[in-house]
Amino acid sequence: MTTAFVSDLHLDARRPEVTTLFREFLANEARTLDGLYILGDLFEAWIGDDDPDPHNGVVRQDLAALTAAGVPAWFMHGNRDFLVGDAFSRETGVQLLDDPIVVDLYGTSTLLTHGDALCTDDVDYQTFRATVRNPAWQQAFLSQPVDARRRLAAQARAESQRQQSGKSMDIMDVNQGEVVKMMRDHGVTRMIHGHTHRPDTHQFAVDGVQYTRIVLGDWYEQGSILRCDESGCELQQLPLP
Repeated sequence: MTTAFVSDLHLDARRPEVTTLFREFLANEARTLDGLYILGDLFEAWIGDDDPDPHNGVVRQDLAALTAAGVPAWFMHGNRDFLVGDAFSRETGVQLLDDPIVVDLYGTSTLLTHGDALCTDDVDYQTFRATVRNPAWQQAFLSQPVDARRRLAAQARAESQRQQSGKSMDIMDVNQGEVVKMMRDHGVTRMIHGHTHRPDTHQFAVDGVQYTRIVLGDWYEQGSILRCDESGCELQQLPLP
């Protein structure tokens, strides 16, 4: 049996081919899994569980069908969909995860995180992250009408793209010291995360201890899935339809 991990799908009605690919995955291969972990940024934007957006509604229905078929699924908040809440979980049957969290993956303790907390060199982003993860900020945002939230989300995306265009790729990548600290703090030698859109498996040693960091890929030019079983983990791509 196999457990699958995905992140950074950024599902959006403007990229229907990506949504189609993920829906086909949910309806077919995902039905054979031990479980599915979604490590953030499933959606391009999430302005609240009460948003009637039909595109996101279809994805919710497909996730509900997957869990109703007996396949457990878990969701961890990303930097685009940190407002996914309990109503989403009840509707879909997808369980919400803390970030970070340690899971037993076929006998190996594995640390799961979205990955944005590891990018400590990007000071401006970390300030933004602390703001929008604050419960008081979220409550104030969610109290506004849906249309107002949608406009604010669009403005935030535009500003994020403007800021990223002026930053080096190194600044937006993980800080290796933070990676080691988080893994040591949680007593693990394997980590799985997304966010950076740089799929790879990194092996490194610190003080004689061997560590593995697996980075999930995004779903822009292809699908990206990490499949893990008792023999290990392998990153694989899915061609867009």
